[in-house]
Amino acid sequence: MSKNRVEWIDLVRAIAILTVLYIHATDGIYIISSDAIMHYTLFSRVFQFISLFIGRIGVPFFLMITGYLLLDRSYNDERVRKFWSKNCKGLIIVTILWTVIYAVSLQFVAVGSQSVNFTEAGNLFFSHMWYMPMIIGMYLSMPFVASALDNFKPETINQATIVFSLLAFAIPFITLLFDMQGIKGISIQFSLGFSGGVYGIYIILGYLVKKGVFKKYSTNKFRLLALVSFLICVVFQYYAFIRGYNFFLWYEFPFILTGSFALFELCSRRGSVRFYSGVQVLSKYSFAVFLIHNLFRLPLLPLIVGLPFTEPVKALILWVLLIFFSYVAAAIIYRIPKFGKFILYMR
Repeated sequence: MSKNRVEWIDLVRAIAILTVLYIHATDGIYIISSDAIMHYTLFSRVFQFISLFIGRIGVPFFLMITGYLLLDRSYNDERVRKFWSKNCKGLIIVTILWTVIYAVSLQFVAVGSQSVNFTEAGNLFFSHMWYMPMIIGMYLSMPFVASALDNFKPETINQATIVFSLLAFAIPFITLLFDMQGIKGISIQFSLGFSGGVYGIYIILGYLVKKGVFKKYSTNKFRLLALVSFLICVVFQYYAFIRGYNFFLWYEFPFILTGSFALFELCSRRGSVRFYSGVQVLSKYSFAVFLIHNLFRLPLLPLIVGLPFTEPVKALILWVLLIFFSYVAAAIIYRIPKFGKFILYMR
């Protein structure tokens, strides 16, 4: 592996993939066991809410890494074409290939278990593939965004990011609060145009971290921001639950933005990373594992759901198994000559 790797970036990438596997394990257990949803204990319910916050960190981390690494570059016509050829073309091909792999694999999954709702399971099988068209779109726009950002001071970009964040996160949150109180039809129509929406904002924040815009704020302030964001996410989910409101924590929730951003900034302030050799392996295969892991989630679900444990314990067992099988499979496929790296999109 390259000697020029940034240790804390590898750490964030490793955390990101582990949290993605974690939320997919937790979601799998709780969704497939949905017939028992009203019988969950308070601990089990709070565990689910905490898990949703932890799991929602992964995608923002990946997006902020993208902004950190790719936006601080200079592009011309030739470099744009090379960037598209190196990144976008491969991503499009890999997305098509893995969609076919999942579609074929789903036909061979046993569906005879009475304890599993396989209508939901089929949705789970493809649940992570929404990320691929989104990141391809971001990559196609990346050279143009980088060139535009190069003409402005980071402070100016930060101001614009704050305004866009208010539009993309704060206003929908206010609308959500009104809706929860039974006040319907309160919405403000706006368009973020070429900003990339909420996902574009995560990418821009990664770029601003690279520029050191937030170094003037103390580490303790970011720790507090991360903690407060975590508590608000958990409490808000619980509040929505006791009110009977159908709320699902997603990336447009403002405190997922603040929490993941605060943690990313904190990670960027680290020096050396403990146990870096292990972290480096987790990071190296992260995208490959992202592509692979759902091949194991669905077959494992009926086995884990049937265990005589509580949902939190089942989710943790499934998470550990997903990590093990996915990384072993990625390492094996990677070593197939002239095929492994391509199918896993590893360079």
